Amino acid sequence: MHVTKRILVVDDRNELLHLMRRVLEDEQYQVSIHQDGRDAFTQVKSMLPDLLILDLKLGDMSGQDVLKQVKNDPATADVPVIVYTAAVLEADEVTRLINGNTQFYKRVSLLRKPFELTALLDKVEELLEISAH
Repeated sequence: MHVTKRILVVDDRNELLHLMRRVLEDEQYQVSIHQDGRDAFTQVKSMLPDLLILDLKLGDMSGQDVLKQVKNDPATADVPVIVYTAAVLEADEVTRLINGNTQFYKRVSLLRKPFELTALLDKVEELLEISAH
């Protein structure tokens, strides 16, 4: 039996949220969307999604902080995460973070915006595959 995978998408911009939700739902994923960075972590903790997709530029809070909270908490540390940003410096910084502590940031992938939705779907599939084994 195929269990529907649950994905939480956190982005403070509505149009991208809805676009991603549509694309992911077309692939039969169950998608929740969340626009508020401040309680994003609470949302992750209560939902325990199979995958978190996180914008690093959240209006009122850094996505990096949310990522650290998720990875710091034993309840959510194993949730795979796709983070994305258009900011080159931030992308480099996060890449360094991940590479500098691969154990802490295990199953975290970075996408640089603009990205193709097919690239997002490939990444989603790849991370969900890994977590299935």
